[in-house]
Formats: sequence, C-alpha cells, structure tokens
Amino acid sequence: MLIWRIEVLHLKLKYTWKIARNATDEKINFMVQVTDGTFNGFGEAAPNSRYNETPELLLQQYQELLVAGLAAVTSMEALLDLLAENPPANSLRFAIESAYLHYFCQHKGLAVHELLGQKPPKQQTTCFSLPIMDPDEVQDFILDNNLQRFRCLKVKVNKEQAMALVEQVLEVTDKPIVIDGNESWEDPYELLNFLNRLDSKRILFIEQPMPAALADAYMQLKDITPIPFVADESVTDNADFELLKLQFHGVNLKLMKAGGYLNTVRLLKEARTHGLMAMIGCMVETSLGIWSAMQLSASFDFADLDGFLIVEDEPFGLVREQDGFLSLK
Repeated sequence: MLIWRIEVLHLKLKYTWKIARNATDEKINFMVQVTDGTFNGFGEAAPNSRYNETPELLLQQYQELLVAGLAAVTSMEALLDLLAENPPANSLRFAIESAYLHYFCQHKGLAVHELLGQKPPKQQTTCFSLPIMDPDEVQDFILDNNLQRFRCLKVKVNKEQAMALVEQVLEVTDKPIVIDGNESWEDPYELLNFLNRLDSKRILFIEQPMPAALADAYMQLKDITPIPFVADESVTDNADFELLKLQFHGVNLKLMKAGGYLNTVRLLKEARTHGLMAMIGCMVETSLGIWSAMQLSASFDFADLDGFLIVEDEPFGLVREQDGFLSLK
C-alpha cells in the first residue's frame, strides 16, 4: 500500500503581489508526496481564490480522498476513477495526479514527457510579470530587479491605472509586452477605447481583459481589437472551444486550473484543433510546480512560468533562471 502525505508550504513573497482582484505578501501552497518506501513522487497545489479554492478546502478534500481509498490506489486508472468519484479542487487534483505520475515514472524509469507523449523539456524562455503598482514606481522596479534580462515583460493592470502603467513600462524598456487585465473591464467599449490608444506594434496580446461571463462582449470585439485576446479565466478544467475561438485568439493553459497533466494535454490538443495560440502559464508556485509545467512547455507557443521567481527563499531549487531562460536542474 502506498503512503500519502501533504505538507503546507508557507511562501513569503519578495514583494506585494497585486493584481486587479487582490493583493498579497504571502501564499499558502501544498506539497503532496506519495511513496512506496523506495520510490517517491511529489506534486504541488497552489489554491486560487478566483476558483473558490482555499487552503482549508484543500485540506478537507485531501482527508476525504484518504477516507475514500487514496492509499489503496494501485494504478493511474484507479486514481482517475477515485478523483472522478470524489472531485477535489483542480489545484489539489493536479498535485495528487502529478505526484502519482511522478512516482510511477520514477518506479518504471520513464521520463515524464515521454509518458505524456510530449517533446522533451528544453531551455525555456519566460516572460516576467510586474504586479500592479504606482506608475511612478515602475522604472525603479524594472531596474532594481534587472528585468531587462527577460525577452518579454507582462504588466498586471486594473482599468483605473492601465494606461499609465503600460506607458511607463514601454518608456523604460524596449521589450515587447503582454497586458494582463484579470477581468478588469466590464464595458467592452471602454476596453476598446483603451486598446485603440496603445502602440499595438509593441504589445503581443492582452490576457482576459473582461470577465469570463461576458462571452457576447468578447465576440463583439474579437475581430476589431487591435491587440489579440488570450483567454485565461475563461479556460479551467473544461472549455467550449467552439465558443472560445469566437472570443479569443489564444488560450493560457495552467496545470493548476486544468487539474492535471492529462487534462492539460487534452486542452492543448483542443486548442490546436481550433487554431488557437497556446501559452502555458502558472500561479504563484515553487519550482516544483514550474518543473512540472516545463515537462509540457516545449509543446506551447509561449511560456509565462515566472511564479517561482517571486518566492523568497524558494524551497526546492528544481528550476534555474538565467538571463530570462529557464532550465531544469
């Protein structure tokens, strides 16, 4: 019988992480481990309040899975059945699935990407995200954190400060940028006015500027926006890709949202089938979660895997960043 355990990860951040809907100086994640006493597998859960995930909920659901027979699982098929019968939050589902898959690969001497049918991990470029801040602080933030080493910067914005923040970043750097609205705009015409005022040559795309519920508004703007739309909150563990392709030019897939490696691979195939650009993203995570994302990242068009870089005293050291490139240790 396998032995499972869960450990709380109290992550202090290097600076206040502020996005359109909240701000925090720390993060509570979880590490899940499974072992037979010889071989081990580890996975990370990064609960996200946007999807009604809390640390308390994940701990409760983990205990419920133990009662439901998690320790008696002897195959991936049995694990998937258990998770289907007792569905946990997506981030916990990913931690459990990935821990077991990592254990299985170690036991069988397989590479994770091979089991998943993906390209081997390679040195990966990542963009780096700036949290929302006073526009006057942007220049010092970029210089103090040596962000010029990244080939692309992502700017978190709210609608009130969006123009000032984007203009400040464009003034300080010559790098292309991505804008992340985190569902800030409710009025599509207010959004379109903002987009039309930007220098579209220097902006790659904007992520999820309006709430996921505003499907009709996205469809109204998709063919007239000067800057491509990429879905984030509109894609979780399931998505209507026929509808998404009418709203967006691309999708941001995250292992924590998708609830596992296997479902992320499925969503990636759907994105390709429907002609959508595919990026792989992350939450605020340790290098354990980012290591997992890098098992898939070579199959994506764009990577935003900087979540571990804002963690002070990152505990695992599984991924190294140098000059804006990520590599596995």
